[in-house]
Amino acid sequence: MSWAWLDSLRETIGQPQFTLLFAPAAKFLVAIVVILLIIAYLVFVERRLLGFLQVRLGPNRVGPWGLLQPIADILKLLINEDTIPNRAVRWAYLLAPCLVVAPAFVIFSVVPFGPSPNAPGAPRWYVTDLDAAIIFVVALASLGIYGIILGGWSSNNKFSLLGGLRSAAQMVSYEVPQGLALVGPLMLAGSMSLVGIVESQAQRGLWFAVPQIVAFFIYFVAGVAETNRNPFDLPEAESELVAGFHTEYSGVRFALFFLGEYANMIVISAIAVTVFLGGWLRPFPSIEALAFLDLIPGAVWFFLKVFAFLFLFIWFRGTFPRFRFDQLMALGWKWLIPLALANLMVTGLLVVLLNGRT
Repeated sequence: MSWAWLDSLRETIGQPQFTLLFAPAAKFLVAIVVILLIIAYLVFVERRLLGFLQVRLGPNRVGPWGLLQPIADILKLLINEDTIPNRAVRWAYLLAPCLVVAPAFVIFSVVPFGPSPNAPGAPRWYVTDLDAAIIFVVALASLGIYGIILGGWSSNNKFSLLGGLRSAAQMVSYEVPQGLALVGPLMLAGSMSLVGIVESQAQRGLWFAVPQIVAFFIYFVAGVAETNRNPFDLPEAESELVAGFHTEYSGVRFALFFLGEYANMIVISAIAVTVFLGGWLRPFPSIEALAFLDLIPGAVWFFLKVFAFLFLFIWFRGTFPRFRFDQLMALGWKWLIPLALANLMVTGLLVVLLNGRT
């Protein structure tokens, strides 16, 4: 394969502009590949952990200890027949899975996986650092609901439609407390940049989960509901709706819905780690006696925290029963939103008093 066109482009626009253009794209592609590998084996780990919680083995047939099971699952989904219902709205049916998975992957472009290097020219552990990264994340995360609604409506199936309607009501309801929960740490940091929020926690020597423990709890509960996971998996309630909004999907398009769900789990976990748990910072960053923990790279700390959150998602699935729909709505509107507003008022008052403003 000839790469002459690439050399010609480099000569035309100049090396600095070429690097500025292609370096973020290359880092984004690397991040996507890493996330895809994590998702593949996250499904395997989830199935093994659920097997342990339910006193059974889980997948252990394909490869040693079942480690090749994710590859077998991917191949099965790729070769499965991809059907389209006769009365489906074709364009919406085909577009829906892409609208679910694409926003989740784009969000990773602003997530800082590690600190900025001190050496000039060294690669950074994030694709880009937006000044309004939080607004970017919240805006993109809200786009996923359109894919779910389109998938449920376009399938021309009553179970799919009911699942889409449930998911729309659930995700819109829990986006409100989730967004409000993020405002408290932003006020403390004085920045909407994810890198700036982590650096603010480093300067204070304190994770924001400590002064913002209420916001941290609200964010995580709302995040579980946003991803339609147990105990908030009503849009996909098998005993009521077969498979919910993706009942009529198969093959690659079903895999995209599946991929979107797990990518959103990682997004929720990554944002929680960045905003509340210090991102790449080690535990107790203000304690000098634990300075030896700085020998562990920041990216390792980041992913360890993310994996801890993902374990909670899996543990919830194997432990808690499903809520009723009225209980789900009551929790969001009667408890989480008022609690998030109260936390916001208290945080704002404390910030004003500590800064000596009137």
